[in-house]
Amino acid sequence: MATAAPPQKKPWLKKQPMMRKVEIALMPALLGAIYFFGWRTLAVVLWVAAVGCATEYFMAKKRGDTVSEAVFVTSLLLGLSLPSTIPFWQAGVGMFVAILFGKEVFGGFPRNVFNPAIVGRGFLYVCFPTDMTSHFTAVWKGIPAGFAHWGARLQFDGLNAVSAATPMWSRRDFGYSANLWDLFTGNIGEVFTGTDGVRRVLTAGSVGEVSAILVLLGGIYLLWTKTAQWRLTASALGGAIISSAVFRYLLGAEAVPPVLWTLCSGAMLYAVFFMVTDPITAPKNKNAQYIYGAFIGIMIVFLRWKAVFAGAVAFAILLGNTMAPTLEMYFKARKKKQTAKGAKA
Repeated sequence: MATAAPPQKKPWLKKQPMMRKVEIALMPALLGAIYFFGWRTLAVVLWVAAVGCATEYFMAKKRGDTVSEAVFVTSLLLGLSLPSTIPFWQAGVGMFVAILFGKEVFGGFPRNVFNPAIVGRGFLYVCFPTDMTSHFTAVWKGIPAGFAHWGARLQFDGLNAVSAATPMWSRRDFGYSANLWDLFTGNIGEVFTGTDGVRRVLTAGSVGEVSAILVLLGGIYLLWTKTAQWRLTASALGGAIISSAVFRYLLGAEAVPPVLWTLCSGAMLYAVFFMVTDPITAPKNKNAQYIYGAFIGIMIVFLRWKAVFAGAVAFAILLGNTMAPTLEMYFKARKKKQTAKGAKA
């Protein structure tokens, strides 16, 4: 009598080729983070990946599921969106919240409504504002730069280089605009005197968002491989460009930077290529995608202008995530109504 073959054990990791392409696209930003801030940045990314895997494994096992490869994308996105001096325990807490409350409470991948990395970053932003907004540092420069250092550059020309004077903050609060080429390349770090007469060190932002050209390289790869939806990227960029021009030149808001400066500073490009294009939290309908992307681009510029914190990307994306299901339902109902009307005719 033939005996049934024993049931095969599920692999612990669910392979997702699309997610692997996003990981590849983030490699220029990761290498740049090490170059600019030292090897500690890699250690933070590996640490949040370990916390994320452990959290998702425990939750997935309870429902008979496996860990999705998307957890590594979340680890990279969150780890690269943190300051270079973030304490390890805070980074771990942020990743725990990102996976548990950003994904697993909805039933795991692909049921989450919010981008998990943004949930984790938003949690850290609210709970630990000092470490998330005032502990940025200037970059290491030259060769071998951060590849020869463990941590970030804490001193610059005899001054304490840990401050809140990132390009966005220094322009808005101290009247100093960083050089556009430095924003593009990531060569951020110099002493300046603000409108208040105080000498400060210009510091870079989060470790993976420093160099616009490195983010662009990864973003172009995503679009070229059709991993990211171009409508989402184009509409987000369009919303940011048009709103910047309207606020600055039509409404006379001098606090709003010029268009190119807006695109190259902060997390704008990082967001429109890697966050807005998240296929799970973005709407699927083409028309909804245009509205969704444009809304986030506009909100980033508006919140940078009017909000207390100069960095507004996380909250703009969370607002977009909240709106996405409504947009999807609206256009689905509209299409259904049009189909019914056509059939009746």
